[in-house]
Amino acid sequence: MPRNPRASTAPAVSIGLMGTTPPETLAALAPRIERLGFAGLWLNDVPGGDSLDGLRVAASVTSTLRLATGVIPIDRRPAASLDLDGLPAERTAIGIGSGRADRPVASVGEAVARLRERTRAELVVGALGPRMRRLAAEEADGVLLNWLTPDAASVAMRELAADAAGRRVRGVLYARTIVDEAARPVLVAEASAYDAYPAYAANFDRLGFRAIDSTIDRSGRLADYASASEPVDELVLRAITPGSTLGEFESFVERAAVWAGTTEES
Repeated sequence: MPRNPRASTAPAVSIGLMGTTPPETLAALAPRIERLGFAGLWLNDVPGGDSLDGLRVAASVTSTLRLATGVIPIDRRPAASLDLDGLPAERTAIGIGSGRADRPVASVGEAVARLRERTRAELVVGALGPRMRRLAAEEADGVLLNWLTPDAASVAMRELAADAAGRRVRGVLYARTIVDEAARPVLVAEASAYDAYPAYAANFDRLGFRAIDSTIDRSGRLADYASASEPVDELVLRAITPGSTLGEFESFVERAAVWAGTTEES
């Protein structure tokens, strides 16, 4: 079976935030994320939180930080409607997902083709199941995985390599993360919400764990992902804090940088 070319390499580590993060917070935080040595900044695209607008803010105050959306649902925001102006294509990844689109796999495939005509940015497909992951392996530049334990992520990476059949396709994993016990109730609430979504619940049943089992709450847990038998190419620490304030996010990225080994503890 084909193996991930980066199987023996620890994943790059990035930070993930909600698309509703205020622009002034992003403007203050993005340079710190870059300075601390993280690979990138991913913004969830949600109603009321345009990830592309947020990434434009981050792009204006950084020079090397990778910028990514994770992910834009094409049922709500069709590929042709996306405003990609102001984003440096050489360090941008456009993540898309099916949302509640009819014919989800075909619709995402069409969206990838449309975006190929419009941008040189990396295209990443959000995939929950094997059919969407296969589409990503065959047509996109990367796949965005979600709510997976280190072992489950390793299995997904092996299957991705087999589906890609020699193509270089990056595997990226979102992991909800806390660095402060005060944030645990928020983490538990978000995990419980995903346990209740039918598609995710069925996936968790198939995989044999619950959402909370795939979260990070200590440095050793992050190390489990880095030392997995088939590590992902990029691990996105989706920041969970008690109140989503700038000060909390600053503390989060400082502590997470120590856990990830991108900086030393002062």
